[in-house]
Amino acid sequence: MAFLTLSDVSKYYGATCAVQGMNLAIEQGEFVSLLGPSGCGKTTTLQMVAGFVPVSSGRITLAGRDITHAAANTRGLGIVFQSYALFPHMTVEANVGFGLEMRKLPAAERQRKVKQALELVHLSAHATRYPRELSGGQRQRVALARALVIEPPVLLLDEPLSNLDAQLREEMQYELRRIQRTLGTTTLMVTHDQDEALSISDRVVVMRGGCTEQIGHPHAVYERPQSRFIAGFVGKANLLRGTVRTAAAGAARVALDGLAFDLQVGALEGVAAGQPVALSLRPEKLQLLPAGQGRLAGTVAERYFLGSQWFYALATPAGTWMALAPNDGRDALAEGQAVGIDWPDGALRLLAEAAQPAQAAQAAEQA
Repeated sequence: MAFLTLSDVSKYYGATCAVQGMNLAIEQGEFVSLLGPSGCGKTTTLQMVAGFVPVSSGRITLAGRDITHAAANTRGLGIVFQSYALFPHMTVEANVGFGLEMRKLPAAERQRKVKQALELVHLSAHATRYPRELSGGQRQRVALARALVIEPPVLLLDEPLSNLDAQLREEMQYELRRIQRTLGTTTLMVTHDQDEALSISDRVVVMRGGCTEQIGHPHAVYERPQSRFIAGFVGKANLLRGTVRTAAAGAARVALDGLAFDLQVGALEGVAAGQPVALSLRPEKLQLLPAGQGRLAGTVAERYFLGSQWFYALATPAGTWMALAPNDGRDALAEGQAVGIDWPDGALRLLAEAAQPAQAAQAAEQA
């Protein structure tokens, strides 16, 4: 049995469905992220687990205990909010120790646990400072230490890094993952940042419109998206349209709009000849070659320097395609330059145009 389980959990506000039929099983020590755009239901899901929002239907269990209707303060969960929510009149050590004090632990034990928590987040030297005397990253680590010091069975993170600048946010992602791995705390995080979810999660739950679209390892979700939405939302993708000519034995021939030749791709279950489909091709998979080479001819319409990479918009017979090329010291392609375009076998992913969220989620769980 999984450590934390959501079984057919739904939340309705009147006639409006915020979360529909969420099924999720999280193993002990696992780091799972709920990823999706604003309004997809990820925060509502987290709040139902925390006990802040009542469940309309379904069941939530923790370590075999039904907590569906348990009061929030009886669940013993650690929570880190987007706004840190530190007490401004308390020192760092007082903030971290507040939960232990509420649990009436002896002073000596509180002091020992607070010291350990501050060492874990590298803030021992700041124990007597106040929140106003700390940077954003330091305040976030205080909030994390305060949530972890009570040794919760599950740590809930609600957009914990969204208030940090880009460089500090990236640093804190890996710091957060280091701490989670050190303690082995089961963690459920809400984020709308794809890079954040992909880089530090064991599994990602992609949500849209209150439904689960796909659940899987970050690499699997990125490389094998189950729908057009996931292909476009998780990272960048060239989303192409075509029609299936033949489909058999796990392979399909697809006539792509704007191209004079068919493409061989791996077929999805249930895809049949004559069916309209979409295909996903990641920009970094494209190989930019001298003009006249490759499967497709194109022209550089625009280019943008991204530091470690060049981004190219390519005009092709099949529309405008995106490409990413490493900044490896060679001269960048010029705007207006003719190029050949190719891609490795297996880079194209077939997406059923009419894939439903529930079907996509089920297929991802079975993969």
